[in-house]
Amino acid sequence: MNPDLDPQTALAMLGWQVDLGVSDAIGEVPVNRYEVVVEAKKPKPKAPPPVAPPEPQGNGAAIAAARQMAAAAPDLIALKSAMAAYDHCELKKGARNLVFADGNPTARLMVIGEAPGRDEDRLGFPFVGKAGQLLDNMLAAIDLSRKAEDAENAVYITNVLPWRPPQNRDPSPDEIAMMLPFLARHIELVQPDFLVLMGNITCQALLGKRGITRLRGNWETVQGIPAMPMTHPAYLLRTPEAKREAWLDLQDIRARLKDKQ
Repeated sequence: MNPDLDPQTALAMLGWQVDLGVSDAIGEVPVNRYEVVVEAKKPKPKAPPPVAPPEPQGNGAAIAAARQMAAAAPDLIALKSAMAAYDHCELKKGARNLVFADGNPTARLMVIGEAPGRDEDRLGFPFVGKAGQLLDNMLAAIDLSRKAEDAENAVYITNVLPWRPPQNRDPSPDEIAMMLPFLARHIELVQPDFLVLMGNITCQALLGKRGITRLRGNWETVQGIPAMPMTHPAYLLRTPEAKREAWLDLQDIRARLKDKQ
């Protein structure tokens, strides 16, 4: 110890070093860091025996199974049963309910969302939380409702995924790919005049495109059906200033529905 340091100063310096994370004391013998130390060569470990590649399964097999099950469904009831029996998607294990659809299946307009949230998972229907309430108000503004019995004023609503992703995370590309055959068959069975694609995930699944603020307001085609990409109601809740553009999109949809009566 340095004789010029009093005990209080030495203790304070030690405490400062502990706060910095110092855990080892300096040894009594100085270490020459420039000294070359020759280590004994260790024998190289033997290479492990070759392992055969796994059998091809997983996503490819899951998509093939989805295509087969979806194509075999003659109606919406059978399609819902097929989706409930589909065991390749891990999201099913953590979900409370299969969220299939809501509204009138004879509707001219079909709205496709992304995936169920907490409220949707709990109740088993799409768009029933705050975003769903906003969607209902948006549709009511152009005289449409999921509760309407006549096809002219009715709306039919579903999602890309029927099960809620954990913590409402974005679905993975594999999850979208394996559920896409069911969605395609869903559209075929409903045969709407127009589609509304809500949000980035839906546009990625059905258009192969992302960037909803750029895509919105521009008509696309999905399975031969005119489709309007729109900003998701959840986005509108976070970004109220975007409601003006959503209103323009709704007016465009209403005009298309009237033109094709």
